[in-house]
Amino acid sequence: MRMPITTYAWMRPLLLLAASTASNTYVDVTGDLVQVRMGFGFGTSFPRDLVRRASHWEGRAPLSIGVHGWGGRWMVNGARRPLVVIDLDPTQRGRVLGAPVKLNQLIVSVDDPDTLINELTNRSLPADLS
Repeated sequence: MRMPITTYAWMRPLLLLAASTASNTYVDVTGDLVQVRMGFGFGTSFPRDLVRRASHWEGRAPLSIGVHGWGGRWMVNGARRPLVVIDLDPTQRGRVLGAPVKLNQLIVSVDDPDTLINELTNRSLPADLS
């Protein structure tokens, strides 16, 4: 399931500076892998079973938009809301402008946070075990 990262229309020209387009700005959950990209500004992929928690952002809406973070906590957003918080364990790797970064929490903007949360946390049993 591929879901675009929500981006305000007025932000799109600015995000083009980081080569962020509709085709390469997304969260993709397929089988056992999660991939997140925002142009060449941010990229990561990690096993889905390393998602310890996925939830709605409950804090105040952030003022900043783009790719920002530090110390393992990164926000990748093209809009201030709605946001999904993804906690990972163990720490994974991401890339910001090509540089490697640690990633233990990822916050992304998506139009349908409930669907993303369900995709990340639903660990259904194989048909022969249910």
